[in-house]
Amino acid sequence: MDFDSFVLAASTADLADESDAREHADCLEFRMDLADAPLDALASYDGDLPILATNRAAWEGGEASDDRNRLDALAAAVEHDAVEAVDVELETMRSGDGQRVVEHAREHGADVVVSSHDFEDTPGMTDLQETLREACGYGDVGKLAVTAQARADVLDLLVATRAATAEGDRVATMAMGEPGRHSRAVAPLYGSRIGYAPVDPAEATAPGQYDLATLRGLVETLAGEGNSVNTPGR
Repeated sequence: MDFDSFVLAASTADLADESDAREHADCLEFRMDLADAPLDALASYDGDLPILATNRAAWEGGEASDDRNRLDALAAAVEHDAVEAVDVELETMRSGDGQRVVEHAREHGADVVVSSHDFEDTPGMTDLQETLREACGYGDVGKLAVTAQARADVLDLLVATRAATAEGDRVATMAMGEPGRHSRAVAPLYGSRIGYAPVDPAEATAPGQYDLATLRGLVETLAGEGNSVNTPGR
């Protein structure tokens, strides 16, 4: 998957949403932990959009409770041609359990997003930057989602995003919650490489998400015609 430019992922637990997502999305984030028989769904998938497979652990806001089984399923997912990237939690990489998923993904030509979520707060600047560096050290993209208690938290996240991008790292950043909602449209201007939105607003997988069409429109409007959304400082 080409994360050298901004990628808008349509988050879904139903691959049949692909036809509705195709107009605005660049890929599907397939939430395997929310899906029934996800590997069967991947086997029968015939859509045009590539897939970023996520099998989110319960301890990181998902619904997968058995770590071994969910990682086995995530490793198996990359064997499908449509799966061009997988998401592995930073904590999973720290423990060493995620390494086999990463190695299997590499063997099948899939990229790796290493993610960290803070559902309570926005850490200080040093922690933001260190988390992004560590995640990027494990994967092709370091994803950091925090929870904004105030708009000033978004400013800190944007500074960390721009700094990481200037260092040559590929990151995806967003602030959850209402005070941080606008970060999903603004962060790409500072280098964030992935945005997430549900096809149906009623099926949002994280607090503060815009629907797919709205986020695409906001990102393109803010970027302006002919401008890159991934150029720091522009």
